[in-house]
Amino acid sequence: MAILLLSTEACHLCELAQIELQQAFSQPSVMLLAQQNDLQIYLQDIIDQPLWLDLYGEKIPVLLDESSNLTLEWPFNATEVVIWLEKIISNTGLNPA
Repeated sequence: MAILLLSTEACHLCELAQIELQQAFSQPSVMLLAQQNDLQIYLQDIIDQPLWLDLYGEKIPVLLDESSNLTLEWPFNATEVVIWLEKIISNTGLNPA
């Protein structure tokens, strides 16, 4: 399962979002969730996709689950990331931690 962190170059808020993601993924429950569901986070520059640029250009950083189109827009913290990830997992019918 792939989750995208939509960002762009020289984006200070995107760097802060990456820190929040690291904190979320350092929690044992999220580590287990990620392992059980082959959960990966990919950094994606919105410049690469004109649609993303139109939709999220003024909202980045944004977490996007392409399979469900669920997003989590900045500002968010590690706790909100965990809740969002759990929601995605439960919506897909995969294995919750």
